[in-house]
Amino acid sequence: MSNVFESMNQKDHEQVVFCHDSDTKLKAIIAIHDTTIGPALGGCRMWEYANEKEALTDVLRLSRGMSYKAAIANLNLGGGKAVIFGNSKTDKSEILFRSFGRFVDGLDGRYITAEDVGTTVKDMEWVRMETEYVTGISRALGGSGDPSPVTALGTYAGLQACVKRKLGKDSLRGLKVGVQGVGHVGYYLCQHLYRAGAKLFVTDIDEISLKRVVNEFRANVLGLDDIYDADLDIYAPCALGATLNDVTIPKLKCSIVAGAANNQLGKESRHSTMIENRDILYAPDYAINAGGLINVANEIEGYNRERAFSQAESIYDTLMVIFDLADSEKVSTHTAASKVAERRMADVAKLKNIYLPRKNVMGKRDNN
Repeated sequence: MSNVFESMNQKDHEQVVFCHDSDTKLKAIIAIHDTTIGPALGGCRMWEYANEKEALTDVLRLSRGMSYKAAIANLNLGGGKAVIFGNSKTDKSEILFRSFGRFVDGLDGRYITAEDVGTTVKDMEWVRMETEYVTGISRALGGSGDPSPVTALGTYAGLQACVKRKLGKDSLRGLKVGVQGVGHVGYYLCQHLYRAGAKLFVTDIDEISLKRVVNEFRANVLGLDDIYDADLDIYAPCALGATLNDVTIPKLKCSIVAGAANNQLGKESRHSTMIENRDILYAPDYAINAGGLINVANEIEGYNRERAFSQAESIYDTLMVIFDLADSEKVSTHTAASKVAERRMADVAKLKNIYLPRKNVMGKRDNN
């Protein structure tokens, strides 16, 4: 772990917090990437990492992605992320998540947590016992509940934009869409696609999830590796990241890559260029999958479900702006998305020249 500062410096991270509690067996890392626009908001992932280096790499990548996702979604938030070491099916406990909550609280609002891969609304309610800096809690407690439906809606809106731009179509009817990962977000995305008349092809390591979408949406099951070279119009990665790499990109036969997974590109610059050179339209992941962040961000000001869904649908317009910029500047859509996000961060940073009395994360004026 001697290269922590070097790793932080590569992507301009502000802070990394290592959390350890021997009594609760908590081992976690919180990464705060950028708070130019506002406090860092990002989910807490629970995963069985092979080692600390792998976990650090993951949390740094994810937290940076959240900064860009918040900026491109026009949210007044920065980017952060947390990872907890452990098996999400066997290692969870109330005391573990309450311990994590105390570490979050110690950051005094610089980082706001939420659910992510391997964590649930129930877990966030345990965190809520120790800190107010948590979103994604149940509606009964004034939260928004599971953000997956909103993430899926935003992803579907993004798919519509891609189909309009690349194929000149206003409908997905009859298009062959391969969804990789049909858990929470993937399931709801399949629901939208099925209702739109798309032909579904799915893959997942979980047999129960596969059976569900086969039974409900008449999906066709593909092997885990068969989805890459399948005869598809759209490849929608909705599982873990880095599925677009040196091995998989040459196999693709699709016209569009657009899905809800985070960090889809194994190496951002290299693999976005490879996709571009194959004349495949790529929807940058942090732009198309921002619905979940939009949903939990709404909790900070008082949750309004209709407003959250409306903002998620605006991802269609966000992607059109990115595609226009990519065309006009002759750059990849990944580069164009980064430029859109960075411009907003720079513009908002200019406001810091104007003094205002300090507010806390819940919007209340501090007296001191």
